Amino acid sequence: MLLSALLMSVGINSCLCVLLFILYSVLRKQPRNYEVFLPRRLANGTYKRRRNKVARYIPSLKWIWKSWRPTEKELLESSGLDGVVFMRMITFSLKVFLFAGIIGVFVLLPVNCFGDQLTVIDYADWSANSLDLFSVANLKVRSQWLWVHFGAIYLVTAFVCCLLYFEFRYIALKRIEHFYSSKPKPEQFTILVRNIPSSDGSSVSDTVDRFFGENHSSTYFSHVVIHRTSKLRSVVDKAKKLYKEVKHKKPVKKTPMRFFSRKDNTEGHYESVLQEMEQNIRLGQAEVSAPGKEVRAAFVSFKSRYGAATALHMPQSINPTYWLTEPAPEPHDVHWPFFSASFMQKWLAKILVVFACLLLTILFLVPVVLVQGLTNLPALEFMFPFLSLILSMKVVSQIITGYLPSLILQTSLKVVPPTMEFLSSIQGHICHSDIQKSACNKVIWFTIWNVFFATVFSGSAFYKLSVILDPKQIPLKLAVAVPAQASFFIAYVVTTGWTDTLTELFRVVPFMVSYIKRSFEPSDENEFVVPPMRYHRDTPRVLFFGLLGITYFFLAPLILPFILLYFILAYIIYRNQFMNVYAPKFDTGGMFWPMIHYTMIFSLVLMQAIAIGLFALKKMELATYLLVPLPVFTLLFNEFCRKRFMPIFTDYPAEVLTKRDKEDRNDPTMPEFYNNLVSAYKDPALLPLRFSGSGSRNDSLTSPLLSFSEV
Repeated sequence: MLLSALLMSVGINSCLCVLLFILYSVLRKQPRNYEVFLPRRLANGTYKRRRNKVARYIPSLKWIWKSWRPTEKELLESSGLDGVVFMRMITFSLKVFLFAGIIGVFVLLPVNCFGDQLTVIDYADWSANSLDLFSVANLKVRSQWLWVHFGAIYLVTAFVCCLLYFEFRYIALKRIEHFYSSKPKPEQFTILVRNIPSSDGSSVSDTVDRFFGENHSSTYFSHVVIHRTSKLRSVVDKAKKLYKEVKHKKPVKKTPMRFFSRKDNTEGHYESVLQEMEQNIRLGQAEVSAPGKEVRAAFVSFKSRYGAATALHMPQSINPTYWLTEPAPEPHDVHWPFFSASFMQKWLAKILVVFACLLLTILFLVPVVLVQGLTNLPALEFMFPFLSLILSMKVVSQIITGYLPSLILQTSLKVVPPTMEFLSSIQGHICHSDIQKSACNKVIWFTIWNVFFATVFSGSAFYKLSVILDPKQIPLKLAVAVPAQASFFIAYVVTTGWTDTLTELFRVVPFMVSYIKRSFEPSDENEFVVPPMRYHRDTPRVLFFGLLGITYFFLAPLILPFILLYFILAYIIYRNQFMNVYAPKFDTGGMFWPMIHYTMIFSLVLMQAIAIGLFALKKMELATYLLVPLPVFTLLFNEFCRKRFMPIFTDYPAEVLTKRDKEDRNDPTMPEFYNNLVSAYKDPALLPLRFSGSGSRNDSLTSPLLSFSEV
């Protein structure tokens, strides 16, 4: 790729970024758009609908300062520890690439530019130069300047490892601090018990009560048996959907005859339908509560956190397949549908997920190959001779090679996070947070494999797959193929990184949906939804740009300023979204950080492996041998961090649990908490019928005889 093509891509995306900034600063002030850009502040009552018609149409950047101002403590209170971990990931990346950027731009880039392995740089017309002239490929074999890159690799590795250690320790201590400062929560006192053995003449509830009453008599408190409610839940969902449709209808003017004649009355029709649904729901609740509809699993609660932890980690039976225990999620985080699945259904679902992931990986190679074909103009002219005249135009060729490939890949990646979330939801996880973590892990490795490795191998080495598939040749071929794709990934950072982050700020899809809905039906100002943060969508994106930066910092230092600008934009935009848009749906207590840590370790090892292959190709034997211990030291460092900090993320220490239990003895609110704990894990489908309005208003329906004129 020529420098002119990169400049074209930078120009197009810079214009898009400026346009989106201006549009956002204006549209966020319009009262009808508050539900899209400020739903959380509306729900909290911290933002009012202003009617100033002049100021609403003047672009302003005050929102940037407001996003920068909140402290980490305020972010923790509003978005939980998961929000803090996400922002710490971005600030960690900013520190890394500020350090690497200084070395790369002011040391490595000049060294690469003054090499003469390829062709002499055209100083008269910089835009006519190839981007390869700014990479390590421009240094000759056995060039002594390669020792500068050798030193930079060691420096950046040491810096990243030090930061990872301090961040892991900080998040671990923050997790303990967050546990100390939080109020008593049901999940701290509860465990999930599976594979409850059957007893003749006894229900599952009686079996659980008798077993824990005998074996945990001093700490056992209560239990809730899980029932098969999948069919009942579908009826409840239909009733809620119907109620929502009724709420959106315009109210009918009150008349005396309205309360007596309902046969030809639309409201009377809806009332009779709801009455029938309520009757079906009551019958369904009675049916699923009967013996035989129980799942051999239960949420068991204890009087103390220490008692729950003891039961969690202690084998409960001589037969290790019975009374299996695992931590209980938050009550509102429970994913109820999969409890109704049988063992065979769960087993088949796991196999199906594996095959689906493999199929998606294979199918995604199509856009990857298409993208790499667009970066090769001679191949395009050979395959499509009738396009030769169009491709010979300078502007067209720059757009096709510099902007279009990244745009196609970016668009194709949009379907990956929701697909992985769906696959994780049928995999057998019992809570939404586990589904998010599983989907996040899938998206991370899918992106690394399909965007990084597939792009590298289908690009410069596409015609040498037979050689690449030989494991002995992979390290050396990586050293050849990865630098050759530097120009593509620089354009990818500009297109996907900059523009995609701005579209997150602009919330393009929710904005368009809101506009279309307003066009067809009137909306209630109090009717809106506060969305949760999609960690499985945004965390892999940030981590992948971190991988690109670490991998290419010594190969093509020109990528570093673009990545640094991406993380600056991400820092501002995501802080704004946490304040104004997203509300936490669950809180894992910072459990996303180990995933972030391991991905950064993988990025370091990948960079070091490529460096070893590169120095071997450049005939730098001594440098190659001196680099071999580096990935070993990195993996040993990772093992040390895993042993040192992961136990805190797996379980809370005994001294922490007992200290909180002692504090609870003097807490006057604990009796009320224990009263609520009894029913905290009851299936929502078995609760009295309730219809909740969106936003900050709640309406309940305990009888179908509702006066719809008040809706």
